[in-house]
Amino acid sequence: MSPTKSLPECWGHRGASAMFPENTLASFEAAMRDGAEGIESDVHVSADDVVIMFHDPSLNRTTNGKGLIRDQNWYGEEGMEHLHTVKEPKQSIPTFAETVTLLMKPENQHVKFNVDVKVQNNPDRLFSLMNTIVSAQPDWQTNLAPRLLIGLWHPSFIPYCRKHLPYCRRSYIGGDLEVARKYFWDNVDAFSIWFAALTTADGEKFRKECKAAGKQLMVWTVNDPQCMVEAVRWDVDAILTDVTKTWLDLRSALSVDYDKIASQHGRLFLWTSLWYYPPVQSFFRQKMKARLESFAGPFQEVDPSAPLVSARV
Repeated sequence: MSPTKSLPECWGHRGASAMFPENTLASFEAAMRDGAEGIESDVHVSADDVVIMFHDPSLNRTTNGKGLIRDQNWYGEEGMEHLHTVKEPKQSIPTFAETVTLLMKPENQHVKFNVDVKVQNNPDRLFSLMNTIVSAQPDWQTNLAPRLLIGLWHPSFIPYCRKHLPYCRRSYIGGDLEVARKYFWDNVDAFSIWFAALTTADGEKFRKECKAAGKQLMVWTVNDPQCMVEAVRWDVDAILTDVTKTWLDLRSALSVDYDKIASQHGRLFLWTSLWYYPPVQSFFRQKMKARLESFAGPFQEVDPSAPLVSARV
């Protein structure tokens, strides 16, 4: 390995979610203990304006609760503050404020935080609430804001992020490279891309474009060592993974003898899954775009001078 070659950072996808319930403080803390440089999590807003760390719009899959988060209160006898995860060891749902408090502990002030903004949110409301929490922290301008990366799926969220969180870096999240180029290129600092989308010829072209433009490139969700080594070959900046210790151990081995370890992980897997074939990816992209537009409206290019209107979501 060239002495100038750097290896991708480790970002815990929903924390160390292979070992602990996803998007919980225990999962975040485990990723940090493993040595991850960043954590990734998702946000939704309760009916009483509490920002919580949660992936799905509903509580059903991962907790002992039922129903949509936006219809539930956080506080009160029936509030979501009393729920816990189905997966062991059972954990409560963390709020954004609790997660920020964790990040502000002296031992964690090197850890970056990628906030995945789900498209079911009202961006004006969500980003205003997040700003209130962030700006209440001591020395937040220097000790917190530079570590925050706001991940966006839909271009309509960009103006509201600029309005309420102008001090945060932004990223596009998704698997559609044409959407990334057309709607996000001039409005974000980074791209968080589905691994399969980067395996194609256009994926190779996009990787080169990011490198030439100085755009950070992150890849998700990479749990297999073969895919991890492939992402290293691509020279991405960060790997988002559920298995933080697996990537960190592999990265340590690569740093000692890159050629030997890399040679143990071939590229045959790129021809063994339908996900790596362009027609399948095209179908997936169309379905994903239609779903995003069903929540937040048609994709449109961002006009920085246009007045903000009430968010549809």
